Amino acid sequence: MKLILLTLLTLFGFIFRVFGPETQTYNYALDESKSVIEWSGASPNTSHQGSFAVTSPGIQVENNIITGGIFVIPIASIKNFDLPKTIKPVLLKHLKSKDFFNLALYPEASFALTQVAPLAQASAEGVAGANMLVTGSFTLLGQTHPITFPARIAVQDDAVAVEAIFKLDRTKWGMTYAADPALKNRHIYPEVAIHLKLVANRNEVN
Repeated sequence: MKLILLTLLTLFGFIFRVFGPETQTYNYALDESKSVIEWSGASPNTSHQGSFAVTSPGIQVENNIITGGIFVIPIASIKNFDLPKTIKPVLLKHLKSKDFFNLALYPEASFALTQVAPLAQASAEGVAGANMLVTGSFTLLGQTHPITFPARIAVQDDAVAVEAIFKLDRTKWGMTYAADPALKNRHIYPEVAIHLKLVANRNEVN
């Protein structure tokens, strides 16, 4: 009897080692009505705030960890929050011009997520409660460079929520308009503050 029990335990252990626990992989559809990328840019005398819409073919989640996702930012969706209605179109037209986003040639920016890992140490400048470090490739003006930022990510059975606050140096992607400090009051700081908010709902079992 002991020999039979020992044999069964050995067999079960072998099966578990070979096959391991079942991997649960799901696809989450981005809720575009609740997802947004807010931005803030500044010069020595003023600052402006606004937002972009964001779209995505889906976010992949494996065993409650985000493993992939591509996010597209339509440049034409840019909005401004702080200026009067009469002046707002002037700023938005300039931002869409070749001085900044060059909408005519580059109608979209994008972010391809490559890795999400536990955050070892909280960032003083990041979003409160950040628990993950997100890495991916950001494409703007036809150039692609890696970026990494802390984020607060909550993965549930039916929904995923991501929030992050970080800064991008626009000159790294060739957006150099008015970036020279010698311009003094006409100087526009290279760093743009980003506030990312994403909500996605599970819609498919792979």
